[in-house]
Amino acid sequence: MSGVRALRRPARLAPGARVAVVAPSGPVPEERLQAGLDVLRGWDLDAVAAPHVLDRHGEFGYLAGSDADRAADLQAAWCDPAVDAVICARGGYGVQRMVDLLDWPAMRAAGPKVFVGFSDITALHEAFAVRLGLVTLHGPMAAGVDFVKSARAQEHLKATLFTPETVRTVRSDGTALVPGRARGITLGGCLSLLAADLGTPHARPSARGGLLCLEDVGEETYRLDRCLTQLLRAGWLDGVAGLLLGSWARCEPYDGVRAMLADRLGGLGVPVAEQFGFGHCDDALTVAFGVAAELDAEAGTLTLDEPALR
Repeated sequence: MSGVRALRRPARLAPGARVAVVAPSGPVPEERLQAGLDVLRGWDLDAVAAPHVLDRHGEFGYLAGSDADRAADLQAAWCDPAVDAVICARGGYGVQRMVDLLDWPAMRAAGPKVFVGFSDITALHEAFAVRLGLVTLHGPMAAGVDFVKSARAQEHLKATLFTPETVRTVRSDGTALVPGRARGITLGGCLSLLAADLGTPHARPSARGGLLCLEDVGEETYRLDRCLTQLLRAGWLDGVAGLLLGSWARCEPYDGVRAMLADRLGGLGVPVAEQFGFGHCDDALTVAFGVAAELDAEAGTLTLDEPALR
């Protein structure tokens, strides 16, 4: 299997940059969208909402409008030369229904720009890596309650966007599940989405050589076990360099989740660090995917070789 490789870094943002907010997944509460746009505009960004960002699917209430309209919003924002960054409004579910409708050659021709999101957006992180060869940011979303109410999440994302050299090191609040140091290329996201993405044309065939970031939300321990076991049985984790574990919000008590993670991941023989503060948690940090980095599990640090953005 081919390994994970370093990807192209988009340019950092400057005051006045235009940021498009899109909704590729679930429906977006209008008041939270407005609050998020206000935060972005407070950073002197020209934040605009895509035309269908507040849509709701007529039949399936878990979707933000039709698949075609959600894809069209992302496509149009990405291919607009005036747009410097695309930030997702929220996660939920829906990316897997619309990702095949995107014109990837046209998006590649549009050139690199900043892309931000997490949760269901994991499928787009994989697709942007495979189809565009582009560094993306696993970070809080514009209409997420975890963003609009968290100064720490806002400040870390802002620093990553404007002064990425100041946040090259991300620090864990936890300990080493498996001690050690490792070098590799960052990738990952929501565990259940990575498992669901296996075998699709937009997913990497392997995490070999990668520093894999994993988190999830609202899953029972046996379901997390099932997803990890699927990745293991598929060979997707063969040759992974190290693992960083983020939040497991609204999952079962962490002691049980931790024991399962140690059982499933300990046999890989690579460093595993926990509680890295990314994902579905308060004050979530932003992590760049597609960048060469070093993990020190005992020190609880992930240090990028170079800033996330140029």
